[in-house]
Amino acid sequence: MTDILIRHVTALTVDADRRVIEDAAIAIEADRITAIGPDAELAPLADRAGEVIEARGRVAIPGLIDCHSHAGHGLVRALGAGDVSTWFDACARLYTGPTGPGFWAAEARLSLLERLMGGVTTCVTLLGGGADIYRTDDPAFGAAHCAATRDAGLRTVLAVGPNRPPFPLPYHGPDGAPVAVGFVRQLEVSEALIAAHDDLLDAGTGVCLVMPVYGSDDRGEVPEAEVRRMTEAVCDLRARHDVLLTQDGHRDGTIAYARALGLLGPHALLSHCVDLTEEDIEALQETGTAVAHNPSAIMSIFGRCPAPEMIDRGITVALGSDAAAPDRGYDMFRHMAQAMHYHRRHFRDPTVLPPGKVLEMATIDAARALGRADDLGSLEVGKKADVVLIDMGKPHLTPQAMPLHAVTHFANAADVETVLVNGRVVLRERRSQTLDPETVLAEATEAADRAIRDAGLTGLRDEPARLWRSARSPEERPAT
Repeated sequence: MTDILIRHVTALTVDADRRVIEDAAIAIEADRITAIGPDAELAPLADRAGEVIEARGRVAIPGLIDCHSHAGHGLVRALGAGDVSTWFDACARLYTGPTGPGFWAAEARLSLLERLMGGVTTCVTLLGGGADIYRTDDPAFGAAHCAATRDAGLRTVLAVGPNRPPFPLPYHGPDGAPVAVGFVRQLEVSEALIAAHDDLLDAGTGVCLVMPVYGSDDRGEVPEAEVRRMTEAVCDLRARHDVLLTQDGHRDGTIAYARALGLLGPHALLSHCVDLTEEDIEALQETGTAVAHNPSAIMSIFGRCPAPEMIDRGITVALGSDAAAPDRGYDMFRHMAQAMHYHRRHFRDPTVLPPGKVLEMATIDAARALGRADDLGSLEVGKKADVVLIDMGKPHLTPQAMPLHAVTHFANAADVETVLVNGRVVLRERRSQTLDPETVLAEATEAADRAIRDAGLTGLRDEPARLWRSARSPEERPAT
């Protein structure tokens, strides 16, 4: 019996043939797509379907996948008014301070609600970040995030792992008491979270490992022998549990060094990847390592990710939001459009990154980067029923011709009307079926106010006069 039948929809399948099916129907049983094709052929299924969703005037796309983001950032939006160094320092104080599991649960629910309402069904998110500050001093923080994910009905691959040396690191534990945290403890916590929560397709939470990026500039600060010792420990843990390994912030020369450390391979997903050398690109190509390109991120201002060039060489390049702060959000439609304009301006060529390619980067290529292309990333029989319905009855999406072009160039998160994950309707006509927006927003506001106050950072919420009249704020420098 068909549980849900979506009828009279235009389907951008992103399947092997990249079919665009007008007046399509999609049949779902339990958590899988069981049929997709012309509505005239599947119409008889409506007689015994548990629910029929009439989707005339809608476009169906696979659930969007955000391949790089940061938990925690959702509660520190705009803090520091665009001063990047100040914002990074604030993250470090908050993410090691007395921000209990409630902070991380409230931030997760806020981010999940934003994703849900924007058609993002799966994401990779680092448990912290900024400058490699990960909340892996105790499993309670990651567990709070995973519980929120399951309640929301979405999927999160939570990236956990060690900070950069020197160790031990000063943290405040779940009870707010100061605690010194070492490398071994962070790996123990990471392994505990993998054991408890790594069940992405069924439970909605996966867990992977994150390791700081090292390069030639670090070798005086962190002895190479110590880097290799830490790398071996992380690689051993990854191999024992067969999980993804991700790294945040690669740039010129660091990928070649990561290859020398034995970090690369089909299990690896590297983010940002700006100003790469030829040796870096060869390392990606030869090892089958994937890249998460974040076109809206600050790092894409300080350097350029050669995404089109890597795609031309057969490297899997997915899209990431880089989280909800300091100056961006989880609207993957924005990031698709940003990617097109970013690289077209570089090449002065409007044919670069055509709309079908950027949709692939946010769907099937992202699924491939996660090692989940057999289950996610396209609307095909046998795959998970992750379906996003976009309301095309908007001025900026009219006339309703060339749906691929309209979705990638003109649509935004507010055009998402209905979302199904695992065959379950989690957003219906812009109303969340799993999260109460009023409660989520109130809890997030309270958690952010408390954390920022306790960390002594309330002054960073002031918007200074320098944001007006001048063509630029005081010069920013890349965070180190």
